[in-house]
Amino acid sequence: MDAKVVIGRFIRQLREQQGLTQDQLAGKVDLTYQYLSGLENGRENFSIDVVESIANALKRPLPQLVARAFSDAGDAAPATVNRAHFRPNVPLPPGMSIDHLESALNATQSLVATINANLARSGAKPLTEYIQGNNFSGLVSNVLCGALHDHSPYKHNSDQAYPDLINPRAKAKGKPVGLEVKSTIQIGKGGESHNGHSGWHLVGCFRIESKTGNIRFIHLMFAVLNGHNHAEPDWTYVGSKANQDTGSRRTETYNTNIFGTTKLRDGSVFLDPDAVVFKRWRSKRRNNAPPPPFSIFSK
Repeated sequence: MDAKVVIGRFIRQLREQQGLTQDQLAGKVDLTYQYLSGLENGRENFSIDVVESIANALKRPLPQLVARAFSDAGDAAPATVNRAHFRPNVPLPPGMSIDHLESALNATQSLVATINANLARSGAKPLTEYIQGNNFSGLVSNVLCGALHDHSPYKHNSDQAYPDLINPRAKAKGKPVGLEVKSTIQIGKGGESHNGHSGWHLVGCFRIESKTGNIRFIHLMFAVLNGHNHAEPDWTYVGSKANQDTGSRRTETYNTNIFGTTKLRDGSVFLDPDAVVFKRWRSKRRNNAPPPPFSIFSK
């Protein structure tokens, strides 16, 4: 395995995921684009200082970049989203683009695949065998938040505060626009929240590959939801329920009602038609309003 080829190809992959041209990346690290092109194609020799400069420009620690390069080279490539499945007319939070979403989804899938590849090399089972159900979905949500932080204008807000991400450059009523992020394996499911706040919400639906335990996003929904205390709320209070068999009590939760779920389904910005059958999904809008023109339910 030629180290120049492995590292060069991975640098190109990261550059393309971040939407940078060779000229742009070369300018950040004071190289010619001809040299960078040769490096990416495994033709040029390079020093550790050059690779470290490129890693810094790509916002990746040098050890992580090298480890990921060789990890990806030794395994089947992680799933990448099909750009044709994006629906470009769906409204997105201010400053967000399909390019940002594509990069973030791919980065999330790639990180989970890397973890599973390392587990397989050690003789262990895939991650889903150790972290199951809602906990695994929560982990995917956290990784997706981190990927959006890396690949979009939306940055981490606080581990304990709503919303998960904010765009410091976009303001609404004097405050940065926020984005709450959730992931689930329940396709077409509405939103779930501990607070039921107003604002932009994202729900990412994914599948788990049976052999590898890797994930593949198949549905992504965005909507501005009315909080539970709004005159026309999009949330229903679920409450705190105890399991009669175990005595354990679930966390107090809000779920989207049919109006909130319909808003999210209308805002399906990414949908894999081979994996998602939405024709039987319910939809209901206040005052019997027709579907917006960008909706999956619109004729």
